Amino acid sequence: MYYNKHNHHESEENLLTSIINKYLPYWPLFAFLLILSMSAALLLHRHTTPVYKITATLLIKDEQRGVDDARMLESMNAFASKKIVENEIEVLQSRALLKTVVSSLKLYAPIFEELQFKSLPAFTTSPIQIELEDPNTIIQGSGKAEKIPFTFHSEKGVVLLEGKTYPIDKWHDTPYGKMRFTLNEFFTEQSRSPLYFSLIHPKKVIDEIQKKMEVLPVNKLSTVVNIYYKDQVPSRGEEILNRLIGEYNKASHNERNMLATNTMNFLEERLATVEQELEDLEKVVQQYKTTKGVVDLSEQGKMYLQNVGDYDRRIADINMQLSVLDNIEVYVRSKEKNGGIVPSTLGLNDAILTQLLEKLYESEIQYERLKRTTAENNPILLSIQNEIEKIRPGILENVNNQRANLQASLGNLTANTGRFNAALGNIPQQERELLELNRRKAIKNDLFSYLLQKREETALTYAPSEADSRLIDAAESVLRPVNPRPEFLFPLAFILPFILGVTIVTGKEMLSNKILYRSDIEAYTDTPVLSELSHITRKRKRQYPNYNDPLLAEQFRDLAVNSGLFVKDKYKKIMLTSVLPGEGKSFVSANLAVNLAKLGKRVVLVDLDTRNPNTSVQFGCFKKLGLTDYLSSETKADAIVHSTNYPNLCLIPSGKELGENTKLLLHEKLGKILRVLEASFDYIIIDTPPISLVADAYFISNYCDKSFLVVRHNYTPKNVIKHLDQSSKLKNLMKVGIIFNGIKVRGMFSKQYGYGYGYNFNPVKI
Repeated sequence: MYYNKHNHHESEENLLTSIINKYLPYWPLFAFLLILSMSAALLLHRHTTPVYKITATLLIKDEQRGVDDARMLESMNAFASKKIVENEIEVLQSRALLKTVVSSLKLYAPIFEELQFKSLPAFTTSPIQIELEDPNTIIQGSGKAEKIPFTFHSEKGVVLLEGKTYPIDKWHDTPYGKMRFTLNEFFTEQSRSPLYFSLIHPKKVIDEIQKKMEVLPVNKLSTVVNIYYKDQVPSRGEEILNRLIGEYNKASHNERNMLATNTMNFLEERLATVEQELEDLEKVVQQYKTTKGVVDLSEQGKMYLQNVGDYDRRIADINMQLSVLDNIEVYVRSKEKNGGIVPSTLGLNDAILTQLLEKLYESEIQYERLKRTTAENNPILLSIQNEIEKIRPGILENVNNQRANLQASLGNLTANTGRFNAALGNIPQQERELLELNRRKAIKNDLFSYLLQKREETALTYAPSEADSRLIDAAESVLRPVNPRPEFLFPLAFILPFILGVTIVTGKEMLSNKILYRSDIEAYTDTPVLSELSHITRKRKRQYPNYNDPLLAEQFRDLAVNSGLFVKDKYKKIMLTSVLPGEGKSFVSANLAVNLAKLGKRVVLVDLDTRNPNTSVQFGCFKKLGLTDYLSSETKADAIVHSTNYPNLCLIPSGKELGENTKLLLHEKLGKILRVLEASFDYIIIDTPPISLVADAYFISNYCDKSFLVVRHNYTPKNVIKHLDQSSKLKNLMKVGIIFNGIKVRGMFSKQYGYGYGYNFNPVKI
């Protein structure tokens, strides 16, 4: 397909020219908005305290350890780690951690430098810090925090507050509560401006920190999170994030220590008990040997005793396991009412039960941690709660199964022990009694060794090791502020006025219900627009009709050419009407007649608007005999034709008002006088009433060769033109054409007319 590059280039140029011409007349508006916007941007940049973005990166490790089958299945779940990361994100933003940070940095008592137009935080420029004994006593207000000025005398080491001196590093009763002034550990440079401090309730400070802080994972599958914070003081923001991460690691470490302490306490208690029992048995054996004189046992007795001892140890081990199972069952069943730490699983070799207990404990720890920071209906919290409820029945079922198995084993072992004890009855009484004491001693000794081993294993398991999280990047501020940013602020301030100006201009014109453009007329009717006439100011209207106005003369010559008036004997009888009063119908009629007469044509102007004879008034013929006198009486035609001050131009006034003007227009004398005038003049210009008021124009149109409908810019409603076209009333006028009148100057301080075909139709300098 052939593509015309030349036409495409011209189309682009015309579009660009159209856009420029549309808005260029409003350049003062754009200039004003630009100056206003740039001034506002400059003031904002100068008087707004810069805000910096601080970032820290933290690696949160998976708390689960081991490689057994169950954990291996969990590791295959891509979202298991994500859930943990999301929980830790909530913990990092928890009020409990932030409260500790606020208290340690004394953020509830911020100090400021008071400048001429703004205040700056004095986190590093104030030589002192302010600490309250109980920050929660600060009254929460809804407005701006109170400014409390003070002065620090470094030589004397005192603070002057409301006329009183307070030495530093001591608690004082002040009008604002019990407080202490200490040297600022972050002090770098002395402020030259007056200082003041404010007291803000810690809850409000925490709220502000939470608004400024954001914790996000690097990606969905990663356990690395970025912590973002915005602050006016970079060093303060860095310190807040570093303290927050430190408190987070400290809380995690404390939880692990709590579990280790509970387990060690359990083992120490059992060791002390078993050790005491072992000492008591040794004393009994020693006393028995001394009393009975027993030195050794027979080999048969030793064999029987060895078997009985083996069974007794196994029975003791089973009893211990049953005791542990009882403790586990009590823990699981009473967990909803009582807190505590999961009991020890010493002696139990069931990996599934151990895993379920660890999973229950980890879920409960996460539940308690999130419960303090989130709402009860939080999806994550509800998910953890459901997981806990699913774990408990599994633990109880496992405990019951193991208890049944252990009790069955215990019955078998007890029966075997009884059989061997009966065999021992054949051994001499003293020897049997000594063997019984040694057997009990051996059992206690084995139990003591077992507990010692478990204590060492516990100590090694919970010894200080690598933390659950690792700081990848410490908190660090960007070099350039994120707000305000000149590279965005000033370009935005430059672009915004143009967008706003275009919106104002376009909105003003698009929301108008009046005819503004020739395209508006053409959108509602197929009636051709023959010409456009510029707006005449009040000063120029006083010269009406404007005989010597070159602009009007040129425009009316264009009207005559476009409408074919210069074609000989084609259009001699020309009617002008309008839709509404005030659209300039009489003005156009008079000036058209004057300009045709100026070209040497013999013209007669007939004023048929008898209800509003504005044309007759303007030519000074209002009280003279007119057309109604001719139609209603025997007045001669020559008597109503009056000369004017304009060469070649005559006027027939409207005549007196008779109240039956429409009826008179149906009189045959109207056609007769028009034929007489047609023989004497080159053009007959007839000024008729608006068609929306009376039907006179439709009657008169039948006698005419051409009809002009005057539409006034920014005056004639769009819906009126639409209604006339839809009702076919325009087609009832003889060869009607539209004159677009009163086109006003577009823009501000403009010297161009521009509401014609588009936005700046053929501008003419005036």
